[in-house]
Amino acid sequence: MKKNELVTLAAEQTGLSKKDTEKTIDVVLAAISDALIAGEKVQLSGFGSFETRVRAARAGHDPRTGETIEIAQAVVPVFKPSKTLKDKVDGK
Repeated sequence: MKKNELVTLAAEQTGLSKKDTEKTIDVVLAAISDALIAGEKVQLSGFGSFETRVRAARAGHDPRTGETIEIAQAVVPVFKPSKTLKDKVDGK
């Protein structure tokens, strides 16, 4: 599902205009992003949680040349689904 499909579905279910629905979704996504940038964990009951983790530096290789390269440490976002969401997806 793409963002515009999500906006359309949410607008139909809430009775709001697509424009207002898209603004709302944009604000929610921005709030999640800002919290992650600040190092905070975002928990959505019944859905899951978003947080950041540090991916350690590691050795890799350039697929074109086969040369060994150093891949720098990175902070990456991580999503952990709730048990409720896992059960829904699994059909339980």
